[in-house]
Amino acid sequence: MASTEIDKAGMVAGCYAALADSLEAAGAEAWATPSPCEGWRVREVVAHVTMPVRYDEAAFVAELKAVDFDFTKLSNAVAARDAELAVEALLANLRDPALAAWTPPGGGVDGALSHAVIHGLDATAPLGRSGDLPSDAVAEVLAGLTAGGGHQNFGLEIEGTRFEATDLDWSHGSGPVVRGTAADLVLHLSGRQLPAGRLAGLG
Repeated sequence: MASTEIDKAGMVAGCYAALADSLEAAGAEAWATPSPCEGWRVREVVAHVTMPVRYDEAAFVAELKAVDFDFTKLSNAVAARDAELAVEALLANLRDPALAAWTPPGGGVDGALSHAVIHGLDATAPLGRSGDLPSDAVAEVLAGLTAGGGHQNFGLEIEGTRFEATDLDWSHGSGPVVRGTAADLVLHLSGRQLPAGRLAGLG
């Protein structure tokens, strides 16, 4: 299937549905697990990713204005505050059609898919459940991070390195090989620190 024919909007919806199912199956204790995002547990990750369900444009702008338009400060403040919501409420937010339809300003559906997959892995990988996310969505984001220039946004230099997925027929680049699951490669390329040994050939 050509890339223009891929149902990326459907992938976004599938990612959030799979994330909700995965976290529901993991149990209440899982929500306190530290994530790859510094200072955030799984709770904060989900609170962050579900913001579009709880804040319309006017409310979002008001929150942003309150922190002098510092988006990082806003993200941390809202994540900390809304992480205190009940697990049932956060799961309902993940399953809300409004979340699946949301796209980041200027990012379009590609940005929405990256957001869903990367933060979905932030929540599931520390629980050993990264395989719960749809593999086609993970593969699409992995391809975008390497071929689409997205790696530059995370401050990584990927030239001169070959990346190989162990669970997909996928590779990119040339040079010394870094090998791991597609999910772990996505996390690495999006600037996350992985436990030692998760990626073979990494420094």
